[in-house]
Amino acid sequence: MTTGFVSHELYMWHNTGAYAGIMPDGNPVQPDSHYEHPETKRRIRNLLEVSGLSESLVHLKPTPASTEQLLRFHTPEYLEHIKKLSDSHGGDAGGFTMVGRGSYEIALLSTGGVITAMEAVLNGDVDNAYALVRPPGHHALANESCGFCIFANGVISGLHALNECNVERIAYVDWDVHHGNSQETAFYSDPRALTISVHQDNCFPPGSGNIKDNGEGEGEGFNINIPLPPGSGFGAYEAAFDRVVLPALEAYKPQLIMVPSGFDAGAHDPLGRMIMHSEGYRSLTRKLMTAAQRLCDGKLLMFHEGGYSPANTPFYALAVMEELSGVKTGVEDPFYGLMSVMGGQELQPHQDVAISAAENLLDNIV
Repeated sequence: MTTGFVSHELYMWHNTGAYAGIMPDGNPVQPDSHYEHPETKRRIRNLLEVSGLSESLVHLKPTPASTEQLLRFHTPEYLEHIKKLSDSHGGDAGGFTMVGRGSYEIALLSTGGVITAMEAVLNGDVDNAYALVRPPGHHALANESCGFCIFANGVISGLHALNECNVERIAYVDWDVHHGNSQETAFYSDPRALTISVHQDNCFPPGSGNIKDNGEGEGEGFNINIPLPPGSGFGAYEAAFDRVVLPALEAYKPQLIMVPSGFDAGAHDPLGRMIMHSEGYRSLTRKLMTAAQRLCDGKLLMFHEGGYSPANTPFYALAVMEELSGVKTGVEDPFYGLMSVMGGQELQPHQDVAISAAENLLDNIV
């Protein structure tokens, strides 16, 4: 397999300021750092290099997204608002999202990085690709920022594929611990995209990602939410993929599978309450690769979203990248032994009930 990889040092220069997790600092909140800071992503890139895997990847140079591409989803007023903040000294864009000085241009490069990776996959330059971009995008809405996300990287890339790349059907499989509301809102009435989100039930955004939100109009049936109970481990994720995600992909038959790849469902993440581990992410990647081979000539694109534990997250990413590329580095995840024996890793009865409810949605895909 040839695996494309997009990264750029400028992604690390998006400045989210002195926050305390997700809260603005200031008495009584002591200053600290924002959860969405560059270190986690930089450590992923570092581990790929230290492990030697980076040498086996096809490095793709990102180019900024154009205003025309952004306007397929975002409003002109929103772009103007973000650019104004970015051109001054930055500030709070709303929805827990900070804009630093120059973040507008970095966000353009982030969106453009996903488009670059996607075009390489569609053109056959690589078999699959991973875009390690920042800021993330799967919460951004047409006219407002949300959840650390400025521009909707995945949505804009998907619309580019549908409008410019001769693609008629795309599928999103969002495994970030938080609901992929960006894809849902963009394609809720559009049958050209199957949008699947496997997330922690009612974690973020509040009230978003309900199983009953199944699309409308021509898009009815093509939005699938699988809200898993807090505390779900690999057993629940594997069952959700085997019983809902993979059958949905088989029924829909996309020409490209896109994965908003957040690793915040991993155990020890500060913004999730799930207990996934690196071998779990490796297994899910293998399942998606098999489905992509069968359905769309292997065309699989992953792009980075969340994951806020600097210690653990790089090992989740390494497992995924090893599976995508078929290259085993021999580097062991030192956290796996502890996480794999956590209580509740097996599928639990209450999780089975949630997955069974999502299985009922498969009949709506025609």
